[in-house]
Amino acid sequence: MALAEHEALVRLFCERPDLAADLLTRSLRVQLPDYDYAGLESADLTQVTPTERRADSVIVFRRKRPEADPQPVLAVIVEVQRRQDPGKIWSWPMYLVSLRTRLECPVILLVVCPEASVARWCARPIELGHPGLVLKPLVAGPNEVPVITDPGQAAEDIELAVLSAIHHAATPEGPDILNALFAALHNLDRDLGGMYADMVRAALPREVWDHLEEHLKTETYEYLSDWARENIAKGKAEGRAEGKAEGKAEGQAEAILTVLSARGLEVPEDISEKIRKCHDFDRLAAWLRAAATVDSSDALLDDIS
Repeated sequence: MALAEHEALVRLFCERPDLAADLLTRSLRVQLPDYDYAGLESADLTQVTPTERRADSVIVFRRKRPEADPQPVLAVIVEVQRRQDPGKIWSWPMYLVSLRTRLECPVILLVVCPEASVARWCARPIELGHPGLVLKPLVAGPNEVPVITDPGQAAEDIELAVLSAIHHAATPEGPDILNALFAALHNLDRDLGGMYADMVRAALPREVWDHLEEHLKTETYEYLSDWARENIAKGKAEGRAEGKAEGKAEGQAEAILTVLSARGLEVPEDISEKIRKCHDFDRLAAWLRAAATVDSSDALLDDIS
């Protein structure tokens, strides 16, 4: 389940890269440069060394220029940490230097930590050895992610509401946060709402979810059950009607195409058709993860086929 919890948080930033800007400006009080749009970038940060280095997600903010490619004005490396990992004090500085060299723009490290103790550990300054050169990771832990219990506020920023549910599920406000989120999800397209419901269920430890389940409103529980409970518990729901299975596959296919489009990658009609016609949930899930890092839509199919 730990892998599912981690991937659910990573996918949240893939769905809406601007979520990184929300956390930096609203919660961490970081002033961002003027930009026109944010998009995913390859998270492969390997240099000449043989060891593979891959961040969880890389988001680049770009400014449009007349008669020239959009200019990167800021890059954000998003790392999801659910436990202390001493190896990060060595890899995180390398991530920043590698991406800064590649894009030739300022780079920020944003660490997302649902656990308060892990957030405190991640926020410790990293001495790099050179006098005055210290890396201070920006950390979005429970103290930085807002508690959202109002359905209207949740509807205004679904992704931040999902993050709120994940960070504060174990608190006394947890049931109210989830009820507000799922009330907001009712007003979304069913595929999109189901996707976010799945993210929350996947990101929460089983014992936390079992406790919260007893406090959810009846209509919220039924909505979540329809979309997420069996799907997360079994990997894919057994015994669902064929129409519902096809609807879920279509939703995953559209999510893959949305990520590729957001990264500015061209998707030929034949590849788009192949993705939309696929009903293999494992393959679609693998394509969705790969869509955030591949260099082309052709490479997406080559890597997973």
